[in-house]
Amino acid sequence: MSIKNSDQLFQLIKSLTKGEKRHFKLFATRHKGGENAKFLKLFDTIDAMNTYSESKILVKVKSITALQLSNIKQHLYKQIMQSLRMLHASNDIELKIREQIDYAVILYNKCLYQQSAKVLEKAKDMSRKYGKTVLMLDIHEMEKKQVTKFVRRNIQGRVEQIIPEGELLQKQLNNINTFSNLSMKLYAFYLRIGFIRNSKDFELANSFLYSTLPVFQETSLSAEERIHLYDSLVGYYFFTQDYSRGYDYARKWVELFDQNPSLIVSKLEMYVKGVNSLLKAQSKLSFYDDFLKTTQKFEDVKMLSDIYIPDNIAIQIFRYSSKHKIERYFMLGEFDHGAAEVDKIVKELDKYKDKLSQYDLLLFYYKFACMYFGNEQYKETVHWLNEIINEKDVDLRADILSFARILNLISHYELKHKDLVDYFIKSTYRFLSKKEDLHLFQTRIIRFLKKLNTVRTDKELRTAFKELRDQLMPLATNPYEKRAFMYFDIISWLESKIYGKPVQEIIKSKVLKRVVSENNSRF
Repeated sequence: MSIKNSDQLFQLIKSLTKGEKRHFKLFATRHKGGENAKFLKLFDTIDAMNTYSESKILVKVKSITALQLSNIKQHLYKQIMQSLRMLHASNDIELKIREQIDYAVILYNKCLYQQSAKVLEKAKDMSRKYGKTVLMLDIHEMEKKQVTKFVRRNIQGRVEQIIPEGELLQKQLNNINTFSNLSMKLYAFYLRIGFIRNSKDFELANSFLYSTLPVFQETSLSAEERIHLYDSLVGYYFFTQDYSRGYDYARKWVELFDQNPSLIVSKLEMYVKGVNSLLKAQSKLSFYDDFLKTTQKFEDVKMLSDIYIPDNIAIQIFRYSSKHKIERYFMLGEFDHGAAEVDKIVKELDKYKDKLSQYDLLLFYYKFACMYFGNEQYKETVHWLNEIINEKDVDLRADILSFARILNLISHYELKHKDLVDYFIKSTYRFLSKKEDLHLFQTRIIRFLKKLNTVRTDKELRTAFKELRDQLMPLATNPYEKRAFMYFDIISWLESKIYGKPVQEIIKSKVLKRVVSENNSRF
């Protein structure tokens, strides 16, 4: 086995929980034998390692030769996977259904056609209940084979029933595939640039949407089709910063699950994603009370007795719930409490760091930096911004990379690092020009910071801050400039300088007025 595959085996073993390791040991010792003992010794040896080393394995397990090692590793990997499948078959709905389909195939191959049909009907009922359209198609193909193997009194009626069922399934799968493809296209675009920057981005997003979406009637779609439809539309409206429309579809998305609780069990990942989307919309629209109620859904999921939460979903819940804990303090302008929350999340983040993507870490770092900036902890702000600025994968969320540099400039200004400000003005300008992200917002801030060298009195300084605020205010309503204000509330920072108040006090006052205003406007 290659080094790469060996690393995969090491990673698999290291991912196992104590319960999974215990089950594997019981599973593996069901048969006695020399080869069995060898791969168990290999398992224990790799489990005890902090870093993978084949040479150390050969030293510690004398019974395994260098020539045997490759085959025994392959055998061990297969045994672990079989053990995991057996262990989690009772927890995972899809594995349960596939198990019934497998039984139906076995019975079919033994010419026990009626028994096969009975088992398959059970699988079909489960697939229908839990919205497993892909599995329904597999079942349908098996049903067609069964029809030809034993004669029923009304075989014509069965044929006339089964054919339109297959046609409907195919149409549903085509829609699901179309909607999910649109979501992936938008997500890939968003990962690269962030929110729309110009008319070209907007036209591209529009082309994704309108050239892709099929003709459909929403009320006639299945639950699974609607989930993927709402996912794609939420992605589109968030990308174009139309949070009101995005909120409408995110709400429908979550309500669909609330009305069909069995779907939460079978489509937990999409449910968690839907809750996250609804929270994002509620925070952007300052629906604070609704935001608090929706955050509770993450905790409610953990309390469901009949639900299995695999590692990838647990990490997803951590990502979303942690970011929204931070967002809650942004909504209220409580940066002191938010900074304390960030300290807790940083410690917890270490446990998941190796399992999170670079994109997820990037977002965490930027939120950390913004929270510390609001709390006037500028050294901590610069620390987290450096984690972003030093990121080598510059194609990842170019918008975050751009605004991190702008916030870094202002943080160094606050720290009175004049030489560094001069240096970063030049490097930031070069970076933004290269990324084609040098818009009015960035240009005016850079120009302002350059001019600060000529300011001599406090009065002149306040005047300069007022002038910049007045220049930036109109940009907040410009469709391609307003995105800047989502990354950093520079207007509040300028007003804190103009009025000589902490930025937290300025933002808190505005946010509370906005939350009250938004909540009142909805009744």
